[in-house]
Amino acid sequence: MRVLIDRRSRGSDAVSRDDAAPAELYAEERTPWLRANMISTVDGAGTGADGLTGSINNAADHRVFHALRGLADAVLVGAGTAVAEGYRPEDTPVVVVTGRGRVPERLQHPRPGQVLLVTCESAAGLGHARELLGGDHVLVAGQDEVDLARAVAELTDRGMGRLLCEGGPRLLGDLLTVGLVDELCTTIVPQLVGGDQPRIVTSAGMRVPLDLRLLAEEDDTVFARWTVRRDQS
Repeated sequence: MRVLIDRRSRGSDAVSRDDAAPAELYAEERTPWLRANMISTVDGAGTGADGLTGSINNAADHRVFHALRGLADAVLVGAGTAVAEGYRPEDTPVVVVTGRGRVPERLQHPRPGQVLLVTCESAAGLGHARELLGGDHVLVAGQDEVDLARAVAELTDRGMGRLLCEGGPRLLGDLLTVGLVDELCTTIVPQLVGGDQPRIVTSAGMRVPLDLRLLAEEDDTVFARWTVRRDQS
């Protein structure tokens, strides 16, 4: 991976070596740390025409995707994205966020600790989720809707201080709106797909300034690390 801009160190703006490894380029400086990783085409589509990210990603993106998972304590994902993208239990725990309390079918029979669910007290599927995953693996945060700040705090207390959000656009928008995201990692693949595919984030009236920390390229695919600027006044 060829590094074009590297501002990870304070006051630096250096060009790094051409063979940098993703695991080194994406290492966090502190915990807790909540980062999101999203992919899009050059014309801004967050999926291909089939509604899935698998139709737009490539080998370079896969390398970064797996490196980020390897650095995370848990993967945070919305239930809709988990279903659409066919999430399965992995070595890195998957934390599904859902207001309905329903466990996606492919995540219903994990080993203990592989899958957690974040939901709210009024969720229709809360009891069944506890039966499937065990009470210790179902986090109730909020009464009628998921309290994301409370959920992230509880996950951190459980030793999951390095959280990786993989979407979808609604969950990412909600996390950004309440100020929980520290970093956004983006991949731009060399494709144009047209159509009306969703963007990587959806939230009405949102304005979140970002600071570029890293820009790299591999096989015409562009990777960036952006930190969320906290002084938004």
